[in-house]
Amino acid sequence: MKRVADLSAKLDMLLKASSLSRVALAQQVGVDKSLVGRWVKGSIHPGEHNLAKLTAVFQETFPMLTLADWYEEQAVLADRIGIAFRAGVPSGPEMRANGPFAKIVEASESDIAFRAETYTGFWRTTRPSVLMPTELFHDYGIFRLTDDGMIEVSMEGSGLKFEGWMFPMAGNLYVFLFDPVGRTPLIVLMKGVTLPRAMSMDGILLLSALDPARTPAALPIVLERIGDLSGDREADDARLLEIIETKPEPLQPLSEEDLKSIAYQNIGPEAAKHGGRLFMSSIGAFSRGTTSDGLKG
Repeated sequence: MKRVADLSAKLDMLLKASSLSRVALAQQVGVDKSLVGRWVKGSIHPGEHNLAKLTAVFQETFPMLTLADWYEEQAVLADRIGIAFRAGVPSGPEMRANGPFAKIVEASESDIAFRAETYTGFWRTTRPSVLMPTELFHDYGIFRLTDDGMIEVSMEGSGLKFEGWMFPMAGNLYVFLFDPVGRTPLIVLMKGVTLPRAMSMDGILLLSALDPARTPAALPIVLERIGDLSGDREADDARLLEIIETKPEPLQPLSEEDLKSIAYQNIGPEAAKHGGRLFMSSIGAFSRGTTSDGLKG
């Protein structure tokens, strides 16, 4: 059969326009929900039989939809079902499948399939403050597998909320988050575990400080498991709000001494000889600029 161009974006658009979940769509089409996730993600194209069944399901909301409409441009399809369409703005799944993260998604796909349950759950972070280095701060959040086979991350603390995605690859975890206050991304690189259930992990957090210069900073970070997911999205969302409010202790908490030893490490050539790690903070940064007439700052 002829392949549908941009099918993932069109399917995602129809799902949102019909207020139909991927689980509900999978049930009505008669396939596993993970297959619908892959269709939306763009990693698999439905066969002619399933495309016809998809059409039949969406016809309950959009009676004018036909099988031929899938092969039209997305803007034409949107007009056909009577919704607005902004050209050039890809949907989330399309962006992940075809955008800059495409190779990252592809490389982490097998690890997510086999290792997602190792990391999904409720977590607490411990990290030094960028602007107040002697203070330790905690964020509370969730790692959760979505219907389209991605691991979503939501963390909240100190009045800030960060959301994004986690990609396990080659024994490490790469987390990309967005800071809605600073309007900048955050990147966390953590060492993964080989056993079936992670209880604690440590790594490096990269971010822009909220100082006037928005100075780049690299800080140590520790994650400790607080609890496991129930599998019910609404119940887990409610539990996350409770965790953020009550701030419970991890299931197997590290000692305060261990947390401080990770958060506050000696730096410099001598420390490096003894296993010390190098981190950058907003204090004492050496980035400088100059204007055309020699003004420095």
